[in-house]
Amino acid sequence: MKKLFIVSATLVGMLGLVGCGKSEDTASEKKTTIEVFNIKTETAEQMDNLVETFEASHPDIRINMTTVGGGTDATAAMQSKFSSGDEPDIFMLGGLSDTQTWEHKLYDLSKSDIAGKAMEGTLEGATLKDQVLGIPMNIEGYGWLVNKAIFKEAGIEVDEIHSFADFESAVKKLDQKKDELGLSGVFAFSGGETWVTSQFSSNFIGPEFNDSLVETYNSKTLDFSYGDQMEAYLNLAATYNASPLESMDYSTSVEELFAGGKVAIIHQGNWIVPTLNSLDETFAKEKLGIVPMFVENEREGKIVAGPAWYWGVNKDKDQKKIDASIEFLTWMYTDEAAMDAIINEFDFIPAYTNFSSDAITDPLSNQIYTYLSEGKTVPWVHNSYPDGFGQNVIGVQVQAYTADQLSWQDLSKTLTTTWKDERQ
Repeated sequence: MKKLFIVSATLVGMLGLVGCGKSEDTASEKKTTIEVFNIKTETAEQMDNLVETFEASHPDIRINMTTVGGGTDATAAMQSKFSSGDEPDIFMLGGLSDTQTWEHKLYDLSKSDIAGKAMEGTLEGATLKDQVLGIPMNIEGYGWLVNKAIFKEAGIEVDEIHSFADFESAVKKLDQKKDELGLSGVFAFSGGETWVTSQFSSNFIGPEFNDSLVETYNSKTLDFSYGDQMEAYLNLAATYNASPLESMDYSTSVEELFAGGKVAIIHQGNWIVPTLNSLDETFAKEKLGIVPMFVENEREGKIVAGPAWYWGVNKDKDQKKIDASIEFLTWMYTDEAAMDAIINEFDFIPAYTNFSSDAITDPLSNQIYTYLSEGKTVPWVHNSYPDGFGQNVIGVQVQAYTADQLSWQDLSKTLTTTWKDERQ
C-alpha cells in the first residue's frame, strides 16, 4: 500500500506539472510578440529597461528588442533579417532615403494619435505621398562638441566664438598650449567612421537646398556651393587631429580621447551624453558644450538638429501585431513613467508637443533646443542624399583627401558628378 501511495502521489504530481505547463503555454500563446529592430546602441540598456516597464503594465504584449550598431553594419543586418523572412514588426528609418527604400513595407501612421502629437516639421523626414510612414524617435543635434574646461584653462571663452576666424584662432591657441594642457591633439575627428563625415557634410550641403529635406531629396544636381567652407573646416580638423583623421574610430575619439580629456573638440551630437555619463557623471553637466559652424554667414553660426531616426511599422504583419506595435510606440511617448525615462535616462530631446521644454535637464540638450527655437539649425539633410552617397562617396572621398591621395578639386568633381548620376 505504501508503494502504491508513493506511485499515486507521483502521478498526481506529474499531472499537476503537465497541467501547469499547459496553462503557461496557453498564456504565452495569448501574448502578442513584437520584434523591434533598434540601432541606437548607446541607449540599449535604457531601452531594455523601458521594455520591462511596458511589459509589466501590458501582460498581453511581449517585446523582443534586437539592438545592432556600433561597429556592426546595422543597415546590412536589417536587410539580412528581411531577406531571411525574419522581418521585424518595428524598425528604424534614417530619413527620406530609408523611407523610400522601405516604403513597400511601411504602415501609414497618418491617423495615429502619436503622429498627431509630433512637433511641427518633425514628420517631414518620413513622409512620402502624404503618408506618414514613420514617427520621430527624438530630436538630436550635433556639431563641434567641446570640452569647455579645457578651453577655459587655455584662456578661451567658448561663448565668444562668433565666426570661423574666432574658431580657427581658438584651435591654434589650444595647439600652442597642447603640452601644457596635456592634450594629444586639439581634435579627435573620427573620419574612419564614414557616418561621422556624412553628418559633418550636412552643414555645408543643407544651405544649398534652403535647409529643406524635401528639396535635398528631390534635387537632380549638387553644385557644392559651400565646398570652400567645408574644405576650410576639414583642413583645420585634419591639421590638428590627435592622429590621422581618416583612420580614427568612434571609440578612440569619444571614449578614450574626449572623455579622457586628451582632446578639446570632436564632431558628435547629444547622443553621446549617456556614454559620457557612464564614464564621468560630471562631464556632460559641467564641461560639455557645442560650437556652431559659420557657413552661409560669417557671423551667424548654425548646428544641425532635428529628428535623426524614425520608428516605422511593418505593414505586412497581421493587424493584431500592427496595433500592438503602435500601442508600444504611443506608450513610449505618452506614458508618464516612459516620458520621464525619455528625458532623464535616455537624455533625449523629445519631438512631441505633450512634453515640456522645462523638463529638459541635460545642458547640451538645452543648448540644442535653444538653437532650434531660434531658427539657427540645419536639418539632417545627409539622410536625404542619394542612397549611400553620404558614407560611400563623401566619407570615402574625405578619407582619401585627408590622406593626401587626391585634391579638393577632384573630391568636389566626384561629389557633383556622382550625385547627378545617382539622381538620373
